[in-house]
Amino acid sequence: MLPKLLAPAGNMDKLIMAVEYGADEIYFAGKSMGMRAGGKNFSKKELEEGIEYCHKHGIKSNITVNIVPHNDDLKGIEDYLKYLQKIGADALIVADPGLIDIIKQTVPDMRVHLSTQANTTNYHTANFWYRQGVNRIVLARELTFKEIEEIVKNSPKDLEFEAFVHGAMCISYSGRCLLSSFMTGRFSNKGDCAQACRWKYNLVEEKRPGEYYPIEENDEGTFIMNSKDMCMVEHLDRFKEIGIKALKIEGRNKSEYYTAIAVRSYRNALDELEKPSEERNTVYWKEELEKSSHRDFSYGFFFGNPYKDGQLYTSSSYIRTYDVVGIIRSYDKETKTALVEQRNKFSEGDLLECFGPKGRHFEVIAKNMQDEAGNKIDSAPHPQQMIKIEMNEEVEPYFILRKKVD
Repeated sequence: MLPKLLAPAGNMDKLIMAVEYGADEIYFAGKSMGMRAGGKNFSKKELEEGIEYCHKHGIKSNITVNIVPHNDDLKGIEDYLKYLQKIGADALIVADPGLIDIIKQTVPDMRVHLSTQANTTNYHTANFWYRQGVNRIVLARELTFKEIEEIVKNSPKDLEFEAFVHGAMCISYSGRCLLSSFMTGRFSNKGDCAQACRWKYNLVEEKRPGEYYPIEENDEGTFIMNSKDMCMVEHLDRFKEIGIKALKIEGRNKSEYYTAIAVRSYRNALDELEKPSEERNTVYWKEELEKSSHRDFSYGFFFGNPYKDGQLYTSSSYIRTYDVVGIIRSYDKETKTALVEQRNKFSEGDLLECFGPKGRHFEVIAKNMQDEAGNKIDSAPHPQQMIKIEMNEEVEPYFILRKKVD
């Protein structure tokens, strides 16, 4: 059986994109108790709409309540947990043992998934959490394939394991970081990380204030704590072989385009595991992932500690080679015209790429562009402007148009 594919959603638009592009489960958060306070996250009404949309499409909804809570954070938690159960949440992602205890007393039938924040790195710990009623463990990102295989083999058969396969890595152990709160007063373990590990640093001697010494690399300093992004799309067969039940994509704060590209690539790559190896398109899906905004890729810890190869010392900037220029909203087969919601400017004659959930992308030349009233236009400069363009290839809603960055 193929592992389930989990996708992130920072808002309703991203949730819809994740569902449309093939995720099996979506993880998202309400306005409190989630580890991505920087994202818009979901109001109560949006939580209800999101869960309903998932269930309508046969998708599971996992709600994150995985901050490291202080006493004040737990006020009203019982009512919130009952509310999540009432609206149909399929599982809660939790890091704190006290909160797990509250869940078991308040909503005992709710599935509990242990967050990577809990740092599970061995099978004794996995068995401990199983005895506390945990149904699935999201493993620490600092594990090798060999260690994961040993954990799975020495754990109860009905205990599920989940692993991160794509997205940002953290300089601290599975995200347990104090640097952000020390530097800015923003608490990473309450979901408000300032990503101070991505900043540029120099060395200053105590008695020589103002004299900055570069930490090797170059004369502008080094991004010594800046980790590369993880990308494991080439090695999904290994996760299947060792019995991982779910594969997770990081990135609730990232764009709709990132969500679509990541889910599409991993969905197709997973499905292709059921084909002979010579019929798989792994290289293509890796190339597609490189067309979304990312830092240099690495394999994380899966093949051993990457040491310096897991870090990017020269820059914290993202690599961006393509811009999304539009999302298809409808298609008229008779006139071969697509209605496009603009995201970035494009003009008559531009060479674009178009893709949907399945199959490879194809090229489109923007031509016969019109506004909604049918007036001919030369370019689409206004955000979310609705435009009609000629497209001979049949497309569907949520297909995406992108343009290579000059």
